[in-house]
Amino acid sequence: MNLAGKKVVVTGADGFIGSHLVEELVAHGSRVTAFCYYNSFNSWGWLDTVAPEVMSEVEVFMGDVRDSNGVRTALKDTDVVMHLAALIGIPFSYHSPDSYVDTNVKGTLNVLQAGRDLELERIVVTSTSEVYGTALYVPIDEKHPRQGQSPYSASKIGADAMAESFYRSFGLPVTIVRPFNTYGPRQSARAVIPTIITQLMGGVEELHLGSLNPTRDLTYVADSAAGFIALAECDAAVGRDVNLGVGDEITIGDLAAMLMEITGRTVPIVSTDERLRPDKSEVERLLSDNSLARELTSWSPRYSLREGLERTVEWFADDRNRQGYKLGYTI
Repeated sequence: MNLAGKKVVVTGADGFIGSHLVEELVAHGSRVTAFCYYNSFNSWGWLDTVAPEVMSEVEVFMGDVRDSNGVRTALKDTDVVMHLAALIGIPFSYHSPDSYVDTNVKGTLNVLQAGRDLELERIVVTSTSEVYGTALYVPIDEKHPRQGQSPYSASKIGADAMAESFYRSFGLPVTIVRPFNTYGPRQSARAVIPTIITQLMGGVEELHLGSLNPTRDLTYVADSAAGFIALAECDAAVGRDVNLGVGDEITIGDLAAMLMEITGRTVPIVSTDERLRPDKSEVERLLSDNSLARELTSWSPRYSLREGLERTVEWFADDRNRQGYKLGYTI
């Protein structure tokens, strides 16, 4: 399949990865509908900051993936849906797990049912490396056991299982894309890289973080967006779940040191209790095996960690870009 000329709906288009994916799809020649979360502020989230010449090519649909009728309405006369809409904050999931089931599991079910009834050509469902939990072996391939170490990750495991069941039960052309630790411009301030950058740029005397020992496999958002498109176009990826990661790991402590070097600010790091996950919930190690994505497509990461971090720091250094955080675009 070639997405050029295809009508593609992106759910969660107002969020971090979704807004970048919208830009990439427009550049790719797709006819894009951006499904954004309805709100009373008339806000399109991070799409409000996207270049006008890009947005002039985009149709915006305001809705809620928890509403089956709205999802079905948005997907009418569509060829492909790229489903990214989700609740993502792990700490919030500890005290409000119902909302994660409603959005991540039921929302995905709504997309799958509409896609089946409307006979879409391709349904791409977004997973997360959090479904693996702490690595039982590395690198983590797609056969690694799933471990629900937070209500968030449990809800994403449920969503993945629902997508797989629709492929096996009804032959729905579903591909599950599993990004590892995507970062870059527009990422939510709740994530570790924006947390470090904004503290350093804010002139703190101490950098407050949680545990410094966990490792992450960090993928620059442009690479993730390119991977989504490559897998959506890959017929051989239908019915499969595929990792999108770089295949390198770094501890949170070493990540903070690298960002201090890039920003030119070195301060002591303090691990605070309020930033720590519960012991059995912390994912201690993530390191991807991306060989399947490379085998199925021509995709491979283009940005090194340092290059991606430098681009991210540069973006945060611009006051105009930080306006999104002041306006609440932390989706």
